[in-house]
Amino acid sequence: MQSTQNYLWKREDLLGQGATASVYKARKKISGELVAVKVFNNASYPRPQELQIREFEVLRKLNHQNIVKLFAVEEIEISKQKVLVMEYCSGGSLLSLIEEPENAFGLSESEFLIVLHCVVSGMNHLRENGIVHRDIKPGNIMRLTGEDRQSIYKLCDFGAARELDDDEKFESVYGTEEYLHPDMYKRAVLKKPQQKTYGVTVDLWSIGVTFYHAATGSLPFIPFGGPRRNKEIMYKITTEKPTGAIAGIQEQENGAIVWTYELPITCQLSLGLKTPLVPILANILEADQEECWSFDQFFAETNDILHRTIIHVFSLSQAIMFHVYIHPYNTATKFLEEVFKQTNTAPCYQEYFFEGHAYELKPDLQVCHFPKTTENCPLIMMSIEPEEPVGFSYRDPSLEFPRFLPKVDVIADCNTAKGVLSATHQTLRISQSFLKSQELILRGLYALSETLKVECLQILEKRQAVVPILNLMQQLEIKFLLLYETVTGDCEIQEIKGMIELKTRLQAVTEEISRHGHRISEQQTVVQGILSEVGKKQNQMKEDRSIQKMEACLDKMQLIYIQFKEARKCPRLSYNEQQIHKLDKLNLGHSAKKVISVFHDNCVQQYQAALLGHGTRMRKAFEIWKHLKKLNRSLTTCSAEMSECQNCLFKVLDELHQRILRDKMTSSAPTPVCLNQKHKDVVFGIQELQDQMKIVAHNLQLNNSIIQRFSKGSITQKIRIHQTVAFKDVLLAKGRDGRLSRCH
Repeated sequence: MQSTQNYLWKREDLLGQGATASVYKARKKISGELVAVKVFNNASYPRPQELQIREFEVLRKLNHQNIVKLFAVEEIEISKQKVLVMEYCSGGSLLSLIEEPENAFGLSESEFLIVLHCVVSGMNHLRENGIVHRDIKPGNIMRLTGEDRQSIYKLCDFGAARELDDDEKFESVYGTEEYLHPDMYKRAVLKKPQQKTYGVTVDLWSIGVTFYHAATGSLPFIPFGGPRRNKEIMYKITTEKPTGAIAGIQEQENGAIVWTYELPITCQLSLGLKTPLVPILANILEADQEECWSFDQFFAETNDILHRTIIHVFSLSQAIMFHVYIHPYNTATKFLEEVFKQTNTAPCYQEYFFEGHAYELKPDLQVCHFPKTTENCPLIMMSIEPEEPVGFSYRDPSLEFPRFLPKVDVIADCNTAKGVLSATHQTLRISQSFLKSQELILRGLYALSETLKVECLQILEKRQAVVPILNLMQQLEIKFLLLYETVTGDCEIQEIKGMIELKTRLQAVTEEISRHGHRISEQQTVVQGILSEVGKKQNQMKEDRSIQKMEACLDKMQLIYIQFKEARKCPRLSYNEQQIHKLDKLNLGHSAKKVISVFHDNCVQQYQAALLGHGTRMRKAFEIWKHLKKLNRSLTTCSAEMSECQNCLFKVLDELHQRILRDKMTSSAPTPVCLNQKHKDVVFGIQELQDQMKIVAHNLQLNNSIIQRFSKGSITQKIRIHQTVAFKDVLLAKGRDGRLSRCH
């Protein structure tokens, strides 16, 4: 046990160890509060006094939630060694998190965004105070869990830090070689003298390597044999990196360097995040300090990402999940354009569902007023143009499983076990993505099918509403023609010919509606069949136990990995321990094979079958959609023809009335009683026709407005019209029961 005036700790509670100091978990004597104490060793004392006190002074100057807090500077009571008492971060370092098997291919997107936010925020505080860290790396970024159980990352270890303005330079070299700027690497690692000075942007290089490491689980620049074994090639990779490249790997000894310009497919970041992140990495991983971004540019671009809202969009047509990063003040118009950039589905073809219902995106609706989306509850987007489902891209995780060496080697076996565990986590993640994709496909199909059901009903109702009006108008035309011939004795004038042509076209439209109308019932049956298939698939997915089987294997493998980590501490195993160790290797291998088997035989096959079935069902849905659109066009045409016919009737009816009045006024001879009676009958007939036409016009106007809204509106508007149609039918029924009945 060691102690200072106010704190005490055990030597076995070691948290970390460096060249000049060790960090221990300690407690405050009075309250028992956990803290971290940094104890400097003998190697630190030959350093100049200025360097020894620099870390104290830097930490005293800083006060930020993303910087580890300094509580006190004390001395060990016996040895008088200096001790820094700092904030204790129970979550370990970012490096320890990345090295966990489940993060071997990088952090999850949500966790990476927290890392991005915390590091950018902490670095911004350093720059505001004119401080360069000079040793940024995952091991110097500590983690703790906040009250909301969300991670908080804090920069620590300011032993190499110093005050430096943006335009100042320094000559001394600090840092960890994998994260060092190439200029500093040449001097510190390769021991090649140079007369270069370094600016604050060397921290940006280290940040770039750190971000790449956190996003992918791997370092960006790796020579054959590793960074520590082939230092000359390491320097060559970092200095010869082409513009725009973010990683370079030498896969064979003395082989060519393979440059990468995108983040790997195995990492967990979405395309929506990769797109803005890659240019940031490319511009801060720039060996030429003159070409590298400034901190102002870095802060501007990273904060642009962090201030965006994430809208989760599942493309039902493509069967792919997308993350759309967009500012909350942007409108739906901008959102549709951003979706187009990722999905290649034009804005005019995008229709949306949310929580099983059609969701209308008005052009001026701001993103901040969109519904809250998650990966489990996204906006479901459907293209109204047919697309083949492709599913999300992935690398076969079975390729990542390493093989054990036959002999017992506790260190090598532990590393292999970690690799197997990492590959299993990746396999499980991909399988869960398969399952989630299938769930969203079924949910989207259900919402689409329900919408098509509503549209089928609407078409039938509109057809039922249009046909009686057509019949009534045709009867009115017949009655009108008889009346006109009675008065004029002529039915060959141009107006009458036009009416006859209109009547012919109306009859053709009526026949077309009747001809296609019977298919609606067939389409309703198809839609109901799709819904039935969706229900069966949902039940099958509930019964499938593939994920549970893989999780059970993972639990067994984790227990073996824990044993291997313990065995690694022993220099030599006894005979019995070796036998147990060999059995554990066999069991670990068997579990790995079972995971691979379940993945290929169950998860992959079910996912591919789901995509195939989804494509078939979507094609059926599109056929129904196309036919409904055709019927809508017929209804719209019919509506236009009826309106034209109605106007013509009103016009000719009015002219007929005026002609009778003129004939009566210009007649010089006494009007016979029979002619007076004839005129009276005609005038009464005209008035009756006018009254009937007004009622028809009222119903026709209401019907036209509904049809136009149905034809031009979105899916959401069409569903809302359903209630209006029912109301219109009531009005029409009243007309049939009332004055319109006299037309019969």
